[in-house]
Amino acid sequence: MISVDKREALERRLASLGIFEEDLIEKFIRGTGSGGQKINKTSSCVFLQHPSSQTEVKVQRERSREMNRFLAREELCNRLEEREKLMRQARKQAREKARRRNRRQGTRARARNVEKKRQHGQKKQNRRRPGFQD
Repeated sequence: MISVDKREALERRLASLGIFEEDLIEKFIRGTGSGGQKINKTSSCVFLQHPSSQTEVKVQRERSREMNRFLAREELCNRLEEREKLMRQARKQAREKARRRNRRQGTRARARNVEKKRQHGQKKQNRRRPGFQD
């Protein structure tokens, strides 16, 4: 049995992610795997779908349908939170990349680049045909 505290905590998580019960599509299907006649007769496997995020979860960890319903919602929350976390990290990395790309070059690096350009120009000048005057 699931405690009231756990149920309320899950409801808060769902609300913070913007998931409402009426948005979810829930189906009960027959489970698969070992278990014999019992697994073939009961529909305790829970298939949960959240259409707006296009996330689907299928849970058959417990024999109880009620427990599987709870676990399916928990798994849905975990997946959506993970997706949100990855999106935040990607946005942060993009900001950092833009910051690094746009930052001002240091004095030493600028001097080193100017010296490299000078050497490159000298190398090209040495490749010219002998007797060629500017």
